[in-house]
Amino acid sequence: MARRVVFDTEPLLSRRERLRRRRDLAVAPVGGSRRSYRQTITKVDLWSVLKISACFYLGALVVVLTAAIVLWEIARVAGVVDSIQHFMRQLLGSNDFTFLSWRLLRGFTLIGLVIVCLSIVVTVVAAAFYNLFAEIMGGVVITVVEEDSDG
Repeated sequence: MARRVVFDTEPLLSRRERLRRRRDLAVAPVGGSRRSYRQTITKVDLWSVLKISACFYLGALVVVLTAAIVLWEIARVAGVVDSIQHFMRQLLGSNDFTFLSWRLLRGFTLIGLVIVCLSIVVTVVAAAFYNLFAEIMGGVVITVVEEDSDG
Protein backbone atom coordinates (compact mmCIF):
# COMPACT_ATOMS: atom_id res chain seq x y z
CA MET A 1 0.00 0.00 0.00
CA ALA A 2 1.37 3.38 -0.97
CA ARG A 3 1.93 6.09 1.58
CA ARG A 4 1.07 9.60 0.47
CA VAL A 5 3.02 12.53 1.84
CA VAL A 6 1.10 15.78 2.05
CA PHE A 7 2.69 19.05 3.04
CA ASP A 8 1.95 22.72 2.71
CA THR A 9 4.14 24.78 0.43
CA GLU A 10 5.30 27.82 2.33
CA PRO A 11 7.56 29.90 0.11
CA LEU A 12 10.14 30.80 2.75
CA LEU A 13 11.28 27.89 4.90
CA SER A 14 14.39 27.50 6.97
CA ARG A 15 17.10 25.26 5.57
CA ARG A 16 16.60 22.73 8.37
CA GLU A 17 12.85 22.59 7.69
CA ARG A 18 13.41 22.05 3.95
CA LEU A 19 15.89 19.24 4.63
CA ARG A 20 13.45 17.57 7.05
CA ARG A 21 10.62 17.79 4.50
CA ARG A 22 12.87 16.45 1.75
CA ARG A 23 13.60 13.39 3.90
CA ASP A 24 9.88 12.94 4.49
CA LEU A 25 9.17 12.93 0.74
CA ALA A 26 10.43 9.37 0.33
CA VAL A 27 7.47 7.24 -0.70
CA ALA A 28 7.03 3.70 0.55
CA PRO A 29 7.20 0.83 -1.96
CA VAL A 30 4.19 0.81 -4.31
CA GLY A 31 4.36 -2.88 -5.13
CA GLY A 32 6.77 -5.67 -4.50
CA SER A 33 9.27 -4.44 -7.05
CA ARG A 34 8.96 -0.63 -7.28
CA ARG A 35 10.16 2.11 -5.01
CA SER A 36 9.62 5.76 -5.77
CA TYR A 37 11.52 8.64 -4.21
CA ARG A 38 11.15 12.36 -4.60
CA GLN A 39 14.41 14.28 -4.60
CA THR A 40 14.85 18.02 -4.69
CA ILE A 41 17.77 19.67 -6.44
CA THR A 42 18.49 22.68 -4.26
CA LYS A 43 22.04 23.53 -5.30
CA VAL A 44 24.22 23.11 -8.36
CA ASP A 45 27.99 23.17 -7.94
CA LEU A 46 29.29 26.06 -10.05
CA TRP A 47 32.72 24.46 -10.57
CA SER A 48 31.03 21.36 -12.06
CA VAL A 49 28.86 23.56 -14.26
CA LEU A 50 31.98 25.38 -15.47
CA LYS A 51 33.81 22.15 -16.33
CA ILE A 52 30.85 20.50 -18.07
CA SER A 53 29.92 23.63 -20.03
CA ALA A 54 33.54 24.16 -21.12
CA CYS A 55 33.72 20.59 -22.42
CA PHE A 56 30.33 20.89 -24.11
CA TYR A 57 30.94 24.23 -25.83
CA LEU A 58 34.50 23.39 -26.89
CA GLY A 59 33.25 20.09 -28.31
CA ALA A 60 30.51 21.95 -30.18
CA LEU A 61 33.12 24.37 -31.56
CA VAL A 62 35.25 21.48 -32.81
CA VAL A 63 32.21 19.91 -34.50
CA VAL A 64 31.18 23.20 -36.14
CA LEU A 65 34.73 23.96 -37.34
CA THR A 66 35.12 20.43 -38.72
CA ALA A 67 31.80 20.74 -40.55
CA ALA A 68 32.83 24.14 -41.92
CA ILE A 69 36.15 22.76 -43.19
CA VAL A 70 34.41 19.82 -44.86
CA LEU A 71 31.80 22.08 -46.47
CA TRP A 72 34.52 24.50 -47.63
CA GLU A 73 36.44 21.67 -49.27
CA ILE A 74 33.29 20.33 -50.94
CA ALA A 75 32.48 23.84 -52.23
CA ARG A 76 36.08 24.28 -53.44
CA VAL A 77 36.08 20.97 -55.29
CA ALA A 78 32.66 21.71 -56.80
CA GLY A 79 33.88 25.08 -58.05
CA VAL A 80 31.55 27.19 -55.95
CA VAL A 81 34.42 29.09 -54.29
CA ASP A 82 35.93 29.96 -57.67
CA SER A 83 32.55 31.16 -58.93
CA ILE A 84 32.11 33.42 -55.91
CA GLN A 85 35.65 34.78 -56.31
CA HIS A 86 34.98 35.49 -60.00
CA PHE A 87 31.72 37.28 -59.10
CA MET A 88 33.48 39.37 -56.43
CA ARG A 89 36.26 40.30 -58.92
CA GLN A 90 33.63 41.58 -61.36
CA LEU A 91 31.70 43.36 -58.63
CA LEU A 92 34.75 45.11 -57.18
CA GLY A 93 36.54 45.65 -60.48
CA SER A 94 39.65 43.99 -59.12
CA ASN A 95 41.53 41.06 -60.62
CA ASP A 96 43.31 40.01 -57.44
CA PHE A 97 40.38 39.13 -55.14
CA THR A 98 40.75 35.68 -53.54
CA PHE A 99 39.55 34.04 -50.39
CA LEU A 100 42.39 33.23 -48.03
CA SER A 101 41.06 30.01 -46.56
CA TRP A 102 43.50 29.76 -43.65
CA ARG A 103 42.77 33.35 -42.61
CA LEU A 104 39.06 32.63 -42.80
CA LEU A 105 39.52 29.52 -40.68
CA ARG A 106 41.59 31.43 -38.13
CA GLY A 107 38.99 34.21 -37.99
CA PHE A 108 36.12 31.73 -37.55
CA THR A 109 38.11 29.93 -34.85
CA LEU A 110 38.74 33.16 -32.93
CA ILE A 111 35.09 34.19 -33.21
CA GLY A 112 34.09 30.69 -32.09
CA LEU A 113 36.39 30.87 -29.06
CA VAL A 114 34.86 34.21 -28.05
CA ILE A 115 31.37 32.72 -28.37
CA VAL A 116 32.48 29.68 -26.32
CA CYS A 117 33.83 31.91 -23.54
CA LEU A 118 30.66 34.01 -23.47
CA SER A 119 28.49 30.88 -23.45
CA ILE A 120 30.44 29.41 -20.53
CA VAL A 121 30.05 32.64 -18.54
CA VAL A 122 26.31 32.80 -19.29
CA THR A 123 25.86 29.16 -18.26
CA VAL A 124 27.70 29.62 -14.95
CA VAL A 125 25.76 32.81 -14.20
CA ALA A 126 22.50 30.98 -14.98
CA ALA A 127 23.52 28.19 -12.56
CA ALA A 128 24.28 30.81 -9.90
CA PHE A 129 20.83 32.32 -10.43
CA TYR A 130 19.32 28.85 -10.13
CA ASN A 131 21.08 28.42 -6.77
CA LEU A 132 19.67 31.75 -5.57
CA PHE A 133 16.12 30.98 -6.68
CA ALA A 134 16.29 27.42 -5.38
CA GLU A 135 17.30 28.78 -1.97
CA ILE A 136 14.15 30.90 -1.93
CA MET A 137 11.63 28.59 -3.62
CA GLY A 138 12.94 25.12 -2.85
CA GLY A 139 14.45 23.90 -6.12
CA VAL A 140 13.32 21.35 -8.69
CA VAL A 141 11.61 18.17 -7.47
CA ILE A 142 12.50 14.98 -9.31
CA THR A 143 10.76 11.62 -8.84
CA VAL A 144 13.10 8.65 -9.04
CA VAL A 145 11.56 5.20 -9.55
CA GLU A 146 13.59 2.11 -8.67
CA GLU A 147 12.42 -1.10 -10.29
CA ASP A 148 13.78 -4.55 -9.51
CA SER A 149 14.70 -6.60 -12.55
CA ASP A 150 13.02 -9.65 -11.00
CA GLY A 151 9.70 -10.17 -12.49
